[in-house]
Amino acid sequence: MTFSYQTAFDARTDLKEYKENALALFALQLRFQIEDIDTLAASSLTGGGDDKKCDLIHVDKEAGYIIVIQAYMADLMKNPNKQAAPSNKASDLNTAAAWLFNSSLEYLPEGIRSAAAEVRSSLEANQIRFVQFWYVHNLPESQNVKDELKMVEQTVNNALRTQLKNSEVENVSTLEVGQKTLDEWYRALEAPILVTDKFTIPISGGYTISGKDWEAFVTAIPITWLHQVFQEYSDNLFSANVRGYLGSIKSDKNINNGIKKTAKDEPKDFWAFNNGITALVSSFKEVEANQSEEQGSAKTLEIIGISIVNGAQTTGALGSLDTSPDGTGYVQVRFVKCTNTSTIRKIIEYNNRQNVVEASDFRSNDTIQRRLREEFEKIPDTTYYGGRRSGSDVKRRPPNLLPSDTVAQALAAFHQDPVIAYNNKSDIWRVDTIYSKYFTEQTSARHIVFVYSLLRSVEAKKLQLVNKSKPGPLSKEESQQLSFLQKRGAHFLLSSAIANCLETFLDKPVPNAFRVSFGKQVSPENAKKFWEPIVQVTIPFCEKLQPAVKKSLNSNDEAKKAISDFKAVVESTKSYHVDCFKNFDNIVEIRS
Repeated sequence: MTFSYQTAFDARTDLKEYKENALALFALQLRFQIEDIDTLAASSLTGGGDDKKCDLIHVDKEAGYIIVIQAYMADLMKNPNKQAAPSNKASDLNTAAAWLFNSSLEYLPEGIRSAAAEVRSSLEANQIRFVQFWYVHNLPESQNVKDELKMVEQTVNNALRTQLKNSEVENVSTLEVGQKTLDEWYRALEAPILVTDKFTIPISGGYTISGKDWEAFVTAIPITWLHQVFQEYSDNLFSANVRGYLGSIKSDKNINNGIKKTAKDEPKDFWAFNNGITALVSSFKEVEANQSEEQGSAKTLEIIGISIVNGAQTTGALGSLDTSPDGTGYVQVRFVKCTNTSTIRKIIEYNNRQNVVEASDFRSNDTIQRRLREEFEKIPDTTYYGGRRSGSDVKRRPPNLLPSDTVAQALAAFHQDPVIAYNNKSDIWRVDTIYSKYFTEQTSARHIVFVYSLLRSVEAKKLQLVNKSKPGPLSKEESQQLSFLQKRGAHFLLSSAIANCLETFLDKPVPNAFRVSFGKQVSPENAKKFWEPIVQVTIPFCEKLQPAVKKSLNSNDEAKKAISDFKAVVESTKSYHVDCFKNFDNIVEIRS
């Protein structure tokens, strides 16, 4: 049997260089609709040997989640009939949890020490709302694996209770991400409605509203109905919602627990207290339902298909109640039908990713972003949306896309704010004073290519070292370089440090770094190659940057001191690299 996701995954030639971790990255991109998987890989892949059963540790403090992944890829050419992934690989996540949460940092291998430090510090700072451990593989899901993952869930919960008592994590869960799950996630991008059954819902009334290529019915439905459909269809109801249901704990600060409490204690007020839900449907029809005179008259709404776009937490909280809620409670709903693929994506995007849209999309129409989009039309082999989202389909995304967030991070790093680049990418778009530092009238498309390609060149260096370390040992110098690059935020710090040495490379003053570029006819891919010799001759000095990323890149003062020390060493050794720097100077342009 051929799965839709498999065809899409096979077509992703950009993921091939990640080898056995390619499917884990693909799964993460499907689930969270991540625009730039390369920068995420540079930060989150462990690699380099002893990873303590953690292939990937992704910490998103802005979104409030941690994902830990163990990956397994079966050779289906040799064994096409293999029916389940090895359950011992799932149980390995117990080892991962123990090392991440319980072991002293000094005893952790270099490959995951920085990641573990960031995991713990973000939990202690109450920046994380949910933690998930995934076992990602390319085989059918199995009960044996699910049983092992239940034990992992207990291990993680116990570790959080004993080692991180004050963290306010709302939900800890495990997930087997095999063929069925991967296919559901992919099909949710292609056709977001996975639940295709017909439903009849009792309503007391409602109204229709329509746009150019969509129509919606707005009404109130019994919370008992939502409870029933969640019990039957569970997460498939959220095929168009990247977060799904996050669960609940008994905490006054937990929104989902509050939803449950209202449904049980004050069901008649639920409609007034809750924001309601938005759901995509294939069709809807209001039907008069004649009843006995004693019962009065009522109406029903017939719908075919449903996917909760916004309101997953409301639906999940109601659906996970121990008993069916009181029949007196109602929740407001917008049932939306639409056949235009582009509009469906916008409905999902603007309902389901409001925080992300607020961070960058509201900048997309300012004069600077409009001008940059026009300038990028003249840059070869480049796509730049300038704050606009590129859509959620990982298959259709342009391979030459410069993701808006990564561009913003590259600008921040190059212009000596690596801590902001790593920790506060949304603030670059959201906060006026930060945005105006990097996106100014002086910011040009050719300069963006210049800074973006430096970051990409640094990321490529890490991947090269990781891949080289797999078949055989690295040299002592290479091991030190990989050790540095495995630290959280290291690629942004190295980009800043190299940028700070620009006058050394060019042997001339650079009064305005925004005016520096490789010219207007150089693509990002070629620009990355221009940076490679510079990265190669400067990365041996990365030891000077180690203090700033010992735990994670979070101190401006430490970063500035480390960058200054790095620059001093580059300056003192420039006579050894005269030819390299002269060649670089010959391809760099500084606008007057």
